[in-house]
Amino acid sequence: MDIMVNTPQLATPLTEPLHQLEQHILEQQTEIESWFRRQWRHTPAPIYSSVDLRNAGFKLAPIDTNLFPAGFNNLNPDFMTLCIQAMQSTLTQRYPNLEKILLIPESHTRNAFYLDNVAILCDLLECAGFVVKLGSFLSDEQLPLNLTTASGRTLTLHAVQQQHNQVQSGNFIPDLIFLNNDLSEAHPAMLDHTPQPIVPDLRLGWKQRLKSVHFSHYNKVANEFSDLIKIDPWWINPYFRNCGSVDFMQGDGLECLHHNATLLFELIQKKYDEYHIKDKPFIIVKADAGSYGMGVMSIKSPDELRTLNRKQRSHMAMTKGKVAINKVILQEGVYTFEKWNNATAEPVVYMIGDTVVGGFYRVNTQRGDSENLNAPGMHFQPLAFDESCQAPGHTLCEESHRRFYVYGVIARLAALASAHELQTLLGASHD
Repeated sequence: MDIMVNTPQLATPLTEPLHQLEQHILEQQTEIESWFRRQWRHTPAPIYSSVDLRNAGFKLAPIDTNLFPAGFNNLNPDFMTLCIQAMQSTLTQRYPNLEKILLIPESHTRNAFYLDNVAILCDLLECAGFVVKLGSFLSDEQLPLNLTTASGRTLTLHAVQQQHNQVQSGNFIPDLIFLNNDLSEAHPAMLDHTPQPIVPDLRLGWKQRLKSVHFSHYNKVANEFSDLIKIDPWWINPYFRNCGSVDFMQGDGLECLHHNATLLFELIQKKYDEYHIKDKPFIIVKADAGSYGMGVMSIKSPDELRTLNRKQRSHMAMTKGKVAINKVILQEGVYTFEKWNNATAEPVVYMIGDTVVGGFYRVNTQRGDSENLNAPGMHFQPLAFDESCQAPGHTLCEESHRRFYVYGVIARLAALASAHELQTLLGASHD
């Protein structure tokens, strides 16, 4: 199998620090893989995840980690076998007697491309040897509901009920409830009281989860990893700060944001000066909870927070599902110097358990290298990961494969931070 088929060619200039970082990581694969094995032994990886990365040439860092990833339809189909194996291994290891799975997707039904993602997830689970049924939180009057995916496949959503404390769909009683619904809104009470395991954990939904908490855990993971391989943690870690409550429409909390943005710009500029980086620092302001690229803006001066117009305030007032934004994270902006056919691009890496199973480039023809690419104008280009570059001791890989391995390492660090998130939540619930 030719793994380079459908693989975008990178246009990123290999400036010296990142080139050193790539080579440094490749030379220490044995130590790195051993370290990851120890970490996963004590803190199991999320069931599945996707990580948005930004490659600035002088820095490579995660900017978001999604624990209810959509987009499986955008992965390279040549690597579906790897996805199936990872799904089978991950679920069987954690649930040895697992046979039947109730897969619950997002409640919105109009996005035909998202439905292709659901169809691929069904394929992965069924090919891994499990019996799968699609359930929905829509009202019983709307169900069952037949839906057509973008590729022309038909999916049927079935009603979900609770009987004798068990969640089921008709006579289908699952051993596991598998969510591809990020729980931005309140989840049905039946999920709180069922004895059946639910993955991902309900507490990792965006109704409760905060990006600032995730990146606090990532900061610790990145520092430990950087000590291991002797690098500056800043090369793989975006600085961030956050405030308390904020209301963009009323102007509440904006002075706190301005103060913290000022401090953050100073921290970033010191690093730019240290490494003789001539680019201008920027900051991404985004909802502390939520997905789909909503509630995100880029600023190049803290004073921009004092001069927001009504359109900008409205954009930052609400996220997916018309959920009001009352907390934001100020995150160091990481430039992307990667291109696909002269359009701005960034890699998104997918994992099932602790295995990197592929990814794609998010490409946006309408956005620049300091802007959010998860926005209108984006499309996706599959990328492939060379298995020989994942194994310890193989350092003679082509340039693009070296970078793919580094992407996989950074994505696993973000997944490990998510594993610590859940571990902390579980510990708190037992106190």
